[in-house]
Amino acid sequence: MTIPASPEALKQAIESALGDRISRIDQNLGETTVVVAASAYTDAAALLRDAPGCQFEQMLDLCGVDYSAYGDGVYEGPRFCVVLHLLSISLNQRIRLKVFCPDDDFPVVASVNSIWNSANWYEREAFDLFGIMFEGHADLRRILTDYGFIGHPFRKDFPVTGHVEMRYDAEQKRVVYQPVTIENREITPRIIREDNYAGL
Repeated sequence: MTIPASPEALKQAIESALGDRISRIDQNLGETTVVVAASAYTDAAALLRDAPGCQFEQMLDLCGVDYSAYGDGVYEGPRFCVVLHLLSISLNQRIRLKVFCPDDDFPVVASVNSIWNSANWYEREAFDLFGIMFEGHADLRRILTDYGFIGHPFRKDFPVTGHVEMRYDAEQKRVVYQPVTIENREITPRIIREDNYAGL
């Protein structure tokens, strides 16, 4: 088993490989996080995969993040971010790569599916749940929600109850969609103080 490089050596290898493509690099709790601009994203991803000292052959995870309510709403940066977790099997090391979408109203970043083919379904999931578009993805369609679903349910401004509900209608003998009928209410737990509750 290869002994992983020290955090400082890993940071130097990443800085050497990416140069001015890095917007920020942080090390906290033994983890390295690299932030790159959307314009440098695919170049940085390919370099992290191939450069000596990096060699992150495997993308373990990719997800979207909505920062709109981050820090109790005082956060002022871009709203949507794509986060990747990368693994170097040959060098026994991991990093987190982050890229922020430049436009909050229409979040778009490039697809990295041609760099790590494991990105395919993860990018579809981030599109489905957050509405993040991945330019160059060959089959960007919903993967978790229904075909007729409207909106992106992991966005902070999406209502918890949703907009429509689906149910089977016995009279029509088919599935139907209708506006949500769930009423918002506060549920206060009731404490039972009966001495002889349930015959105990």
